[in-house]
Amino acid sequence: MSAEATNPATPGPATPGSLRRKSRPRIDLRRLGRAALLGPTARDRLPDAIGHVAEAHRAHHPDADLEPLRRAWVLAESSHRGQMRKSGEPYITHPLAVTLILAELGAETTTLTASLLHDTVEDTEVTLDQVREQFGDEVCYLVDGVTKLEKVDYGAAAEPETFRKMLVATGNDVRVMSIKLADRLHNMRTLGVMRPEKQERIAKITRDFLIPLAERLGVQALKTELEDLVFAILHPEEYEHTRGLIVDNAARGTDPLAEIAEDVRTVLREAGLQAEVLIRPRHFVSVHRVSRKRGQLRGADFGRLLVLVNEDADCYGVLGELHTCLTPVVSEFKDFIAVPKFNLYQSLHTAVAHADGEIAEVLIRTHQMHKVAEAGVIALGNPYTPGADDPADGERADPTRPGWLSRLLDWQEAAPDTDTFWSTLREDLAQDREITVFRADGGSLGLPEGASCVDAAYAQYGEDAHACIGARVNGRLATLSTVLRDGDTVQLLMGQDPASEPSREWLEHAQTPGARIAIQRWLATHPSAGDERHAEVPTAAPRPSASADVPGAATRPAGASAVVDQPGASVRLAGCCTPVPPDEVTGFAVRGGVVTVHRVECAAVERMKGVGRAEIGVRWGDTTECRVTLVAESFGRPHLLADLTEAIALEGVAIVSATVEPPSQQRVRHTYTLQLPDAARLPTLMRAMRNVPGVYDVGRAQHHVATAQ
Repeated sequence: MSAEATNPATPGPATPGSLRRKSRPRIDLRRLGRAALLGPTARDRLPDAIGHVAEAHRAHHPDADLEPLRRAWVLAESSHRGQMRKSGEPYITHPLAVTLILAELGAETTTLTASLLHDTVEDTEVTLDQVREQFGDEVCYLVDGVTKLEKVDYGAAAEPETFRKMLVATGNDVRVMSIKLADRLHNMRTLGVMRPEKQERIAKITRDFLIPLAERLGVQALKTELEDLVFAILHPEEYEHTRGLIVDNAARGTDPLAEIAEDVRTVLREAGLQAEVLIRPRHFVSVHRVSRKRGQLRGADFGRLLVLVNEDADCYGVLGELHTCLTPVVSEFKDFIAVPKFNLYQSLHTAVAHADGEIAEVLIRTHQMHKVAEAGVIALGNPYTPGADDPADGERADPTRPGWLSRLLDWQEAAPDTDTFWSTLREDLAQDREITVFRADGGSLGLPEGASCVDAAYAQYGEDAHACIGARVNGRLATLSTVLRDGDTVQLLMGQDPASEPSREWLEHAQTPGARIAIQRWLATHPSAGDERHAEVPTAAPRPSASADVPGAATRPAGASAVVDQPGASVRLAGCCTPVPPDEVTGFAVRGGVVTVHRVECAAVERMKGVGRAEIGVRWGDTTECRVTLVAESFGRPHLLADLTEAIALEGVAIVSATVEPPSQQRVRHTYTLQLPDAARLPTLMRAMRNVPGVYDVGRAQHHVATAQ
């Protein structure tokens, strides 16, 4: 990894480790100094520091077989012998430090073996074939996954393409990225001997790519220290200011968090709940963020209380006692146990107010949840051991269930250009929150927060989503620009027209790289297309109403024969509900000796009854021919009017008039006045119209008209 170390006389950035309050021992990754690694050994030989790794490993895995570690140490030490870091330290101290970081986080033996060997293929004469022969396929895969591509072969693209290679390898085994993160942490700790401009470049890469990856894999112990080290390099003045705040707070004689912690212990002890109550100091970046959010910091702002219990149910018991016996700040409550974060994190979050006005944030979790919260995927051990519940197709099951990783691997295949991959990866990793939406078939889609129906379409259908014409969100029609929320149910409506194509405006609503790349690639190959999608209005001339084309149509629709129980009265079929045989109908007398005929479910019937109008009996005559007005709701697309007209004609129905309203939010409303030879064919006609791609609803016209006087 071409790792470099700082000169021992040049201290690196201060960390808050020395400022932590005394509490329960926890993972401490800051005690890896040179002396700890070298130990009390003679000056003329390298130390057998594998003992430190073995001790840390056995703390998590008491029955672990240490023989692979011993053999890996022998190969690594002999291969790196004579190589020195820039600080003058033996190079072997770097793979040892990386391995000890992983051992303290609870990594299993295979990961530690690969970690000891992770630089051998890159920086020595050792080959992957040798690693495979001596340590097996898994160790070989991990070592290969973290081995850099040569600049002599890739030039400026070496670093982005190395990241691509590691991400693809991580897609098959998350332990690849675990080793890379520990490797970067040790390099960041020992960056002091580098030129300032190189320190800044490495810190920015760490900030933009590796810290988000540590967050997504749930490895908070690595993420928080990486954040502090990057903070010190890129924002030295703010770092020093924050450091001063932490030092000043530590020098105070009283500690409000300690007082609140004792109150919490008393409450839980009296309730008979077994729990550890600890104080967790915030790391530097966390203190800086809180300072920017709240302004002047109080004592309780420099840390949080951590309550550890044995069972999931105890978490809620603790929560109930705290909210009952102390003063809760209800707005701070979050339940990440019932709904875990996408990076495996589980915990209850709340806050309680002390008598002096101090507010303490409280985290409640089990010991196992705490282990996973600190170490993420590393705490899962080896999820790929034989006998695990592997999928039927033989692919490895991903223990983190990371929808983000699946999406990343999909879109990177469509981004062969290195610059596009690098910039898109940075944007993708900046989206640090995830939602889950459910498909109509019961499946689910993981999407970044802020994703739209466009993103859901490409996540589900890939490039076939070019033909998507709309969506239903939670059962209601929605445009493709609709932003989805966690837990929404999405039904994507796909067109069958081969002319369907994506719209350029979709790019404004696409948040995921997969959607953007697919749309951009289609538009690049169809430069003259994409601008008319959902904007084309069919070429029928719009008219104010159906009756404008057919004089007298409103007073006596041709062919419809209704007989009323009032001799000599003229009959008019109401335009508000356009009744046709065999609708159940009723009538009301209006001025001029005319009886208007309505469908019984028409809203006008209730209004007429409400003003005291008497109903007149109506029945249909023998004539089956009728005229009806239908309204078709659709998503706009090319040739839609032609397809609807063809569907109507195939049913043997004549079009008296057609009105098309201008599109609104990608939707188009068509109104047709139609002459049917037989009213019984109306249901079949409406089904045929609904089957036209893009049409999502067809109904009888319902006009709101004033009650006749």
